[in-house]
Amino acid sequence: MKQLISLVFAGVIGSMMTLAGFQYLNPSSNSSQLDVQSYSKQVKHRFNVPVGNNGAPLSFADAAEIATPSVVHIKAAESADLAQQRRQQNPQMDPFGGFFGSDFFSPFGGQPRQKEGTGSGVIYSTDGYIVTNNHVVEFADEVEVTLFDNRTYAAEVVGTYPKADLAVLKIDAQNLPVLQKANSDAARVGEWVLAVGNPLELNSTVTAGIISAKARNLDIIKDLDGIESFIQTDAVVNPGNSGGALVDAQGHLLGINTAIKTQTGFYAGYSFAIPVNVMEGIVDDIIEFGDYKRAYLGVNIFNLDSDYANEKGLDLTQGVVIDELVNGGSAQYAGLLPGDVIVGIDNNEVRSAPELQEIMSNVRVGETINVRVNRNGTYKEFSIYLKNT
Repeated sequence: MKQLISLVFAGVIGSMMTLAGFQYLNPSSNSSQLDVQSYSKQVKHRFNVPVGNNGAPLSFADAAEIATPSVVHIKAAESADLAQQRRQQNPQMDPFGGFFGSDFFSPFGGQPRQKEGTGSGVIYSTDGYIVTNNHVVEFADEVEVTLFDNRTYAAEVVGTYPKADLAVLKIDAQNLPVLQKANSDAARVGEWVLAVGNPLELNSTVTAGIISAKARNLDIIKDLDGIESFIQTDAVVNPGNSGGALVDAQGHLLGINTAIKTQTGFYAGYSFAIPVNVMEGIVDDIIEFGDYKRAYLGVNIFNLDSDYANEKGLDLTQGVVIDELVNGGSAQYAGLLPGDVIVGIDNNEVRSAPELQEIMSNVRVGETINVRVNRNGTYKEFSIYLKNT
């Protein structure tokens, strides 16, 4: 009997505790609701994403709805004449061409195989300028653009800049939807992003992820002065996404999707986008001049590491070391020396070569920048007038 009473008593106490906890956590409670709303506002302000009353992301539907009409499908092809010209200029493509003729092994004795491919692009202006990757169109002399509403246009390649894997197209259209640009410098690791494009022939596809890293260098552009300062994300990107939009949670353009890190050719964890702050200056120059008027600092560089810092007795581990100066270049003229460690440009901290490249892509020939260096443990500042060599 005593055991039964003890069990009943324990059950009553447990019920009272449960009821009290339910009342405390009940969303209808004014104090609890105020706390949740306050937390939601803090999350929304800090992480710049749409949130619900529990602080979790609600939906990316608005951002997707804003972004998808500004992303186009690109079909690029090589004409028969261009394919024949390519074969004639590069006979090594067919090792037996010198014996049997360059077309001997072409199907049925016809023309050499023509290159073709598809990708994505982002509408850059209301009057028909479109930005995409250079690798999407570099082989082609026939380019076709299909808009979100299925209108199709022949496109002209206005200009390219392979050292940043960017190209600008033009179609004869007006009143096109253009995305508002974000500030990619202000984007933070951990923020939500969407990749919008046409992967694997699946038009208008949207995937979500976060910014995993910034100023990432992959060495996929083989030029010594190639511009690589990618935004790394875990949003799913596959072949066909190249040239499409990376947007933030508000649907603002943050970058141009360019590459994936994979051993199979398909998405395997991370994708990479050209930041909009790098893209904008290059594209504006191509539209205005037909090519990019790049400002050069006139230095060969490498990333500072702890071994080099210890060897030179430097009390820092991040920065960019000047290995060599270009004879007659801007840096040499201003008084910089080999061994100087560049740690800042204007109001921007420089911690790596990709960051330096990204900053330099935003300045113009004829401008003057303030460069801060560490020289043998002492900080010095130099005013440098920029040239294009």
